[in-house]
Amino acid sequence: MRADSTRPAIGLAGWFEHARVRALRAVLPGSALCAVIALAATFVASLHGGPQFLYALFFGIAFHYLSHDPATRPGVEFCARTVLRVGVGLLGARITAAQIASLGWTTAAIVIVAVVTTLLCGAWLGRRLGLTGPQSVLSGGAVAICGASAALAISAVLPRDKDSGRFTLMVVVSVTVLSTVAMVAYPLLARVLELPPQLAGLFLGGTIHDVAQVVGAGYTLGQETGDYATVVKLFRVSMLAVVVVVIAALFKAERARASDSPPADGKPRQALVPWFLWLFVALVIANSLGVVPARVQHDLGEASRACLVLAIAGLGVKTSFAQLARAGWKPLLLLLAETLWMAALVLAAVLIVR
Repeated sequence: MRADSTRPAIGLAGWFEHARVRALRAVLPGSALCAVIALAATFVASLHGGPQFLYALFFGIAFHYLSHDPATRPGVEFCARTVLRVGVGLLGARITAAQIASLGWTTAAIVIVAVVTTLLCGAWLGRRLGLTGPQSVLSGGAVAICGASAALAISAVLPRDKDSGRFTLMVVVSVTVLSTVAMVAYPLLARVLELPPQLAGLFLGGTIHDVAQVVGAGYTLGQETGDYATVVKLFRVSMLAVVVVVIAALFKAERARASDSPPADGKPRQALVPWFLWLFVALVIANSLGVVPARVQHDLGEASRACLVLAIAGLGVKTSFAQLARAGWKPLLLLLAETLWMAALVLAAVLIVR
């Protein structure tokens, strides 16, 4: 009887103290906060128009005072890291090999040259402005690939320091604003130059940063232009996996040195290819083989966007306007220069092949 009386009770209370359940309970308050912010941003974007990501970021910044609260901090970190990676991985559901093949080698070559030279331009000019290598690469990747989504994906494999989060947020804010300006200005330029639908689609899809803004700009010029611009943009998005792997390889040693607890011999080391990129590639392959039904493709695409909005809300909560201001004018100048470089290069190519 005495032995039975001293045995630990196993029941509902014990189940709630299980490690996994405790972890889930720890992230719920902060995740719920980010979800409310994301819903508010989505509602405002659907009601008044405008960039959903930017609304989520600014609404999140308004709740910065909760970033160090023990109740909400774990969930905010969870959204800003894990949910972010899931969102990037699910981007693969939007892309098929047939879409890429339909572009033709000339269009593909123009886009590849634009992406590679924009990355190199960012790395070179960033160094001249006194920014670090990771900061220069992050800004170049955001402009070259797909705006805020690329910035978040690339930041996940770069070395981290005390300024990493603030710089990433500055890039997200700036590239979203520049993409919104381009969404308005570039179609006007295409009309002035009287570009035919396919070339106008190449110009818009090959230069505007975010997918949503490409869609908005393309369809203002007609169905054919919108369809072509979207496919060109998805080709740029498909390059994200290759770019992230290359960047991860280039900064692998520096990332290990910057880690708070470098892995010792015999312990697991950080994978060169992050798991979310394997998810991205797997979805592209499955989508290309026709395994994924159209409805599921749409749902996965929506889930990807929802995850990215949640992640940006979490990043916003972690950042204040004062922190953004401390980033200075150099990142904005660099992003503007990269944007103008990409626009000029693609427009010149379009005019040559016209």
